[in-house]
Amino acid sequence: MKYAFVIDQRKCIGCHACTVACKAEHDVPIGVYRTWVKYIEKGVFPNTRRYFLVNRCNHCDDAPCVAICPTKALYKRSDGIVDFDAARCIGCKSCMQACPYDALYIDPSSNTAAKCNYCAHRTEIGLE
Repeated sequence: MKYAFVIDQRKCIGCHACTVACKAEHDVPIGVYRTWVKYIEKGVFPNTRRYFLVNRCNHCDDAPCVAICPTKALYKRSDGIVDFDAARCIGCKSCMQACPYDALYIDPSSNTAAKCNYCAHRTEIGLE
């Protein structure tokens, strides 16, 4: 089975609940994000509109971060999740430069890369 995120962006109100939930679940440090909300403003005053776009790792089929990682710290699992082995990471930032979605960051506490892992620890035991 392969997983996919299904997000109805039309229903996003920019509340950042997804960002907060992700930070709490993974103890993500202040100043970096695994999930974030981008604000997009359209129009000219007084006819303006703000849209919200939830961003995170897209677990690409042909993930450039996996291909470029010199230590194979990033790898593609059989279920499609792009996962990460922090013990192998040397903090070279190649993955950050390769990612078209800016979905990787350097964890300030470990000086290694980090990213959304699709909550693999939850999906493996049947949780959402």
